[in-house]
Amino acid sequence: MKVGFGCDHVAVELKQTLMEHLKEKGYECVDYGAYDPNVKVNYPELGLKVAEAIMRGEVEKGVLICGTGIGISLAANKVPGIRAAVCSEPYSAKLTVEHNNANIIAMGARVVGPELAKMIVDEFFGAEFQGGRHAVRVDMIADIEKKYGAQWHE
Repeated sequence: MKVGFGCDHVAVELKQTLMEHLKEKGYECVDYGAYDPNVKVNYPELGLKVAEAIMRGEVEKGVLICGTGIGISLAANKVPGIRAAVCSEPYSAKLTVEHNNANIIAMGARVVGPELAKMIVDEFFGAEFQGGRHAVRVDMIADIEKKYGAQWHE
């Protein structure tokens, strides 16, 4: 699986740690930035890069990290078809895939340490969407998006 990574300057080190972790497990990792913790960047730009990469089919899923994971996930969730979930523990990471068919996991570098972050991504990437009654609910989310969201234009 090909995974897109994006972070702000606060989370460069954690992003690198998680990319190494997933590469060791056989994932192909694409780094959309940020690259230097000493150069401040705006998290919405990185959330958008990874979300658009998923929309274009460049990567299948994404990992986003900022200080809390909240801001970068909010930006990504503005892109149609993106379901980015902030998770600070493994159980929610597993269920957001199983129940919500999330395609991006987000977390906060100021909230979780590297070992917990590894557990979170392991649960996220180890889970499978269960469909059934959950598919009905994911479709309802998509209907809301269609009603209020912008249409995707390339």
